[in-house]
Amino acid sequence: MIYSKILRLVFYIHYIMPCIVFLWHNFCLYKGMDIQKINRRHFVETDLYYRVSLGLSSKLLKYENGIFHLEVTLGRKWDKNYNATAAEIAHAWKNNHAELSQAIGCKVFIIDLKSGENKTMLIQAGISPGYDAFKGILFRKNYLN
Repeated sequence: MIYSKILRLVFYIHYIMPCIVFLWHNFCLYKGMDIQKINRRHFVETDLYYRVSLGLSSKLLKYENGIFHLEVTLGRKWDKNYNATAAEIAHAWKNNHAELSQAIGCKVFIIDLKSGENKTMLIQAGISPGYDAFKGILFRKNYLN
């Protein structure tokens, strides 16, 4: 009796657990994703419209554990609040890029250029001025229930 329980435990540890860990890591890490390629495609297809017409730009920072991270820069023309901005941009990225279609959420890091004149100069010099807001978006409505 005890021997059979030990055998089941050993079987579980050596054969079942590695399979579960392997599947989990394959879900969490999308190895084939090229962040720069996605950012270039987004810039040409979507971001150019947002930059010129609405005064907003965004770029993908990383994707891990089913969550993608975006950096959003708000210009003078953009008049929506941070919550509406985060929701709109996160859904735009998810809907326009097949690589992000299985994401369960998004972290949005917002740089607001309206809050300081020095930020524009820092960004033009290639220096990140720091974030004004951090927002999170879950794509499924009943995900936390």
